[in-house]
Amino acid sequence: MATFIADSAVTLAAAFFLVAMAAYIGLLALREAVATRADHVTIAVEQALLRERISEIADRRRRELEKAERTWDGFRKFVIARKELEARDTRSFYLEPHDRRPLPSFLPGQYLTFRLPVSDSPKPVIRCYSLSDAPKPDYFRVTIKRIGPPPNNPDGPPGVSSSYFHDELEPGDIVDVKAPAGQFFLDLADASSAVLIGGGIGLTPVLSMLNAIVENGGGRDVWFFYGVRNRTEHAFAEHLKTIASEHPEIRLHICYSDPTAEDVAGEHYQHAERVSVDLMKRLLPSNAHHFYMCGPPPMMKTVVEDLLAWGVPQDRIHHEAFGPASVKSAAAPAAESVGNSNIEVTFTRADKRIAWDGRSTLLEVAEANGIRMDFGCRSGNCGTCLTALKSGDVKYPSPPGCSVEKGSCLACIALPGSNVTIDA
Repeated sequence: MATFIADSAVTLAAAFFLVAMAAYIGLLALREAVATRADHVTIAVEQALLRERISEIADRRRRELEKAERTWDGFRKFVIARKELEARDTRSFYLEPHDRRPLPSFLPGQYLTFRLPVSDSPKPVIRCYSLSDAPKPDYFRVTIKRIGPPPNNPDGPPGVSSSYFHDELEPGDIVDVKAPAGQFFLDLADASSAVLIGGGIGLTPVLSMLNAIVENGGGRDVWFFYGVRNRTEHAFAEHLKTIASEHPEIRLHICYSDPTAEDVAGEHYQHAERVSVDLMKRLLPSNAHHFYMCGPPPMMKTVVEDLLAWGVPQDRIHHEAFGPASVKSAAAPAAESVGNSNIEVTFTRADKRIAWDGRSTLLEVAEANGIRMDFGCRSGNCGTCLTALKSGDVKYPSPPGCSVEKGSCLACIALPGSNVTIDA
């Protein structure tokens, strides 16, 4: 049974603030009683501003309480309400709560964590998928691309979880889902201009951001870059075209890296090239924007490096890890700061002590040495690889997407900062 929680400490703090503001308004009223006529206008303005501020705080707190009351711990059961084809091998899954209780809002860009009873797997498979729509009161939506065999092994197995969604789940089926989470999101309260960048199925979190901006009233300058090979992979084509036509402040730039003879420039896409910073330099008035991106590892690595070279501050570049290669490339700078010093990783259960190569995560060290560890997303999001850290310290290339208890570590993204001993 899902446990619904509320933040009573914050509620108490907010109540004290409201009482203090009410007392201050009372003091203003006393001042008004003894003030000269010239002072009355100033006092009235102060009172109006305070009432407006109190109203804003009360409204924000109401929304926070609603979210707290609707969220849950652990897994909650959801029904597949709809399953829709968006592009070749790409489908959207609409999830409605089985218990019919209201859903919490979420921050556009966040993800859901699923527990899947995949056949032939000794344990449920844990996977994370980004939400692909703006927050809705009655459903969540994820959009998932079927992952085929590895490019270097065409006879190998396809993606386990994506195949399960595409081949086994149908409307009416039930899945176990954790509440929305993640550190990659757009702050709707910040109206500064944004550049949203999606590559392939990495479209999903930035599409959630775009939809949320539109539903929040628009008016924010947005440049939206979406890169795919051609029209067969172009998801949500009509939806994106409609947004661009109705919101002139949103500039849509679709990039086809390999357009077919049937793909029409200006109708299906704007640029016959990959998404790149060189393209952005030709289109953007400056580099003074916040950049949000999610895509395949090569695109992520190149775009981040080129944005930094263009002079974009690190704190204006926001990106979501997209598979283990993205995490590995992001981890490289942190690893270089340690170098190939004589760091050793000790696995107590396996009774093995292994020299660290200066690059690999703890999970990769374990896998390379035949040590079995549970994992899910390989991106520090789902918490499946949470492992007791018996001694030593670890570093993360980017903030984990889930909470990490003291004395524990997320093995899938953790890099040893010293000799470490873990319970594996």
